Amino acid sequence: MMYRLIADTAMVVHFAFLAYMAVGGYVAWRWRRTIWVHLAVTTWGLISLVTGVECPLTVVEDWGRRNAGLQGLPPTGFIDHYIEGVIYPEEYANLARLGIAILVLFSYAGYVLRRQ
Repeated sequence: MMYRLIADTAMVVHFAFLAYMAVGGYVAWRWRRTIWVHLAVTTWGLISLVTGVECPLTVVEDWGRRNAGLQGLPPTGFIDHYIEGVIYPEEYANLARLGIAILVLFSYAGYVLRRQ
């Protein structure tokens, strides 16, 4: 039971992390100091995407699922399991990434304009 709770908590935190990566720059329009947190989150996302480094949240969820007697995450990871092919078709992965990048860049542009 405890391992399942750990796995489910890691999954929820992971979704929150991804949502913050997409819209956290807009949150910084209101609370300016959060821009540093968002920069760290987007940097981690970019590093993970470019290098293929596995996210610690994926490791924790997989560990929790396996210890709870459930099937672990596939080797392709969290996004491929929960998002890609579920929310958008796999062939649009690069388009989805571009959309998120544009969303983040617009949020940063708005942040800079609102500071002036």
